[in-house]
Amino acid sequence: MNAPSDDLPGFTRIYSGKVRDLYTPATTESSAGDPDDDLLLVVASDRVSAFDHVLEPGFPGKGELLTTLSLWWFDRLAVPNHLVPDHRLDGSSVIPAEVAGRSMLVKKLDMYPIECVVRGYLTGSGWKEYQATQTVCGIRLPDGLENGDRLPEPIYTPAYKAPLGEHDENIDFDRTVELVGPQIAAELRDLSLAIFAEASAVAEARGVILADTKFEFGRDPDTGATTLGDEVLTSDSSRYWDAFAWESGQTPEQRMASFDKQIVRDWLAANWEDDGVTPPPTLPGEIVERTAARYRELLERLTGDAVG
Repeated sequence: MNAPSDDLPGFTRIYSGKVRDLYTPATTESSAGDPDDDLLLVVASDRVSAFDHVLEPGFPGKGELLTTLSLWWFDRLAVPNHLVPDHRLDGSSVIPAEVAGRSMLVKKLDMYPIECVVRGYLTGSGWKEYQATQTVCGIRLPDGLENGDRLPEPIYTPAYKAPLGEHDENIDFDRTVELVGPQIAAELRDLSLAIFAEASAVAEARGVILADTKFEFGRDPDTGATTLGDEVLTSDSSRYWDAFAWESGQTPEQRMASFDKQIVRDWLAANWEDDGVTPPPTLPGEIVERTAARYRELLERLTGDAVG
């Protein structure tokens, strides 16, 4: 599952998350204060997570699929992002061969503690809340919506990024103002909705629905600009559906043919109760392969390139 190494040629590991590992350029006494200190190497693993648990086994090739998709989107979105162009410094590529294809060289940002979630369709936890209260994250929606329905317009439903080991918390816009101030809160909301609209149009032209996604932003310490960071519009951070299946008028479960890890979520929900003690079961090979195949198909649909 691409177990993280403490270091890579030219880099030192500083953090391991559920599915990604972060490295900084290795420093020596003579290089202290070098501009490279402002850089990170983000390495995507083949690990898979759901319901805040890392699952076994991982998906072979997942890290490369997600990195390729992030890079494809970063190249198309009309918003500043944290990528170092072509992953090159002084004209030379610095990605170690050991993690080639699943790594991004990025500039460090002062990250805002907000997950900027945008929902264009009613599904998942939003559907459950709507059934109980006719709201999603406190936003009132029209009567009569069904699971999988398109919302009258996309809604912005931010979450507070909790400290490591704790669960993120859905918050309202007023709370984001308290956390980052009114100007940044409005900028995060407006940027998120604009990117979602742009990406949705690109996806729909390729027969894919972007149902919902999350973005993360930070402040560029040099320019002060709010900058898109983290991964973007991947199968891990988004729900993607087959537009042709959605338009078919079948049951919600059939119409929402997903290109994300919903297959994993559904299998876990049917085969495991998260009681805080019992670890999640090992994923069956068939679930792993079905999900990995959907990740590959999404990449092919969006980019037009065959994936081996």
